[in-house]
Amino acid sequence: MVNASKRQLFSFLLLLSVSPACPAVVSVRQFGARADGHSNDTKAFLEAWKAACGSTGNVKLDVPEGTYLVGPIKFMGPCKNVSSLTVQIKASRRMGVLKATTNLDEYSTAVWIKFGGVHGLSLLGGTFDGQGAVSWPFNKCPKQKNCRNLMFVNTTNTVVRGVTSLNSKFFHIGILGCTNLKGSDIKISAPANSPNTDGIHLERNSGVSLSRLTVGSGDDCVSVGQGNSDITLTGVRCGPGHGISVGSLGRYKGEGDVRGMLVKDCTIVGTTNGVRIKTWQNSPSSSVVTNLTFDNIVMKNVRNPILIDQEYCPYTKCDSSAPSLVKISNIKFKNIRGTSASPEVVTLRCSKGLPCKAVTLQDVKLKYVGDSISTTYSTCLNVKPVISGSPELLPCGDSTQ
Repeated sequence: MVNASKRQLFSFLLLLSVSPACPAVVSVRQFGARADGHSNDTKAFLEAWKAACGSTGNVKLDVPEGTYLVGPIKFMGPCKNVSSLTVQIKASRRMGVLKATTNLDEYSTAVWIKFGGVHGLSLLGGTFDGQGAVSWPFNKCPKQKNCRNLMFVNTTNTVVRGVTSLNSKFFHIGILGCTNLKGSDIKISAPANSPNTDGIHLERNSGVSLSRLTVGSGDDCVSVGQGNSDITLTGVRCGPGHGISVGSLGRYKGEGDVRGMLVKDCTIVGTTNGVRIKTWQNSPSSSVVTNLTFDNIVMKNVRNPILIDQEYCPYTKCDSSAPSLVKISNIKFKNIRGTSASPEVVTLRCSKGLPCKAVTLQDVKLKYVGDSISTTYSTCLNVKPVISGSPELLPCGDSTQ
């Protein structure tokens, strides 16, 4: 039997012999991955990544069908001589699964799988099972605020397609400091009562496009944090969870602006919120949220369908000694229709220090389906929205039956 070191040497020499016209292929099986769901395959994945990242031209890291038990892994660049690097996880009949180890002592960085500093990365296929149900009662993720099933950090020209994330220990997917990332056909699932299992969280990115997402979680389906620009979300089906959110913002000093976002052609089902912007009071510094459009959104039994909350407080008590310093302007809610689980279908609670500017509500048609009452109303503080195209939605403070 060929020992591990000789097998790795043979694999690397084979990699170098591949014609430059064809992608070089590295398999985790060549580096000893067992794929039996019980043996720890972390080392094999790291060695395979090292060989792939150290190669030249176009490279594919192949993960054959199987169930791989792996602990925290950092797939780090730069891969200096690699033009593109594709991680292909093959799956059939629920095979092609990466399962997280459950010993929380291993997760000192609170991130399970991280891709960082890579140019031209494609992650195609596979199921990432965080096995969070084992850890939720014991983990410290809500305090560490950095737990993810998957993290993409400082990558450029990235493609993520056909990925499934299950039962993360905290947030499912984090996208941080990335430029030109396209994600599609992504499925995310965790129970409605799972703690802080946000679907996808974005911070300090430019040019992120996410389409055809199916997200059920214990928190926001998608949360767009500080420092983002040119963000597009299309074809999102959200529920259960807390809806699609911008924020929370304004809690920390030096936060970046959120400029330019389109949320379109989405369906939100049975969530606590629909589409919302949330900011803290008593902001330590100022920032801007501007040029956001929410268009063609269907709500089904959503408790707060349209919400701007600049008095956001998820705790029993928050510091409200000063108003939010996040300036919100040029926000459009268009063609939003369906049913609300509460009679207050629109809530625009803006900062008394920096009132919202240029907020429009066009063709908003939402009906209350709770009890036997059909009355709906809107609440607006420190904002004068422009309402058009919908006789069902009366000005703030009024109600209709």
